[in-house]
Amino acid sequence: MCQPLTEITFFERFEADILHGVKTITLRDKSESGVYPGQVLPVATFEQQRHFCNIEVLAITPIAFSALTELEAAQENMTLSQLQQVIQQIYPGITELYKISFRLI
Repeated sequence: MCQPLTEITFFERFEADILHGVKTITLRDKSESGVYPGQVLPVATFEQQRHFCNIEVLAITPIAFSALTELEAAQENMTLSQLQQVIQQIYPGITELYKISFRLI
């Protein structure tokens, strides 16, 4: 079982999308799936650990990389092709992900 998360980080390039409410999910590997619906998490940049907001976790669902659709891409504010490329850069060769739905608070 994975360690429960007490904060979550995002690459700085996603900060504006999160703050504007156009990025409403994050796709993570098992090691970063230790969240639960209703949990409030502080959010920081991955690069500098700079806090920039808080989010509330709405849901967490396992999803196969091969099952990603335009819906997940839209929730990430990118095309499906862009989303698949970003995931492969962050998690090379991953087949199983966790979709964490959240809202800015």
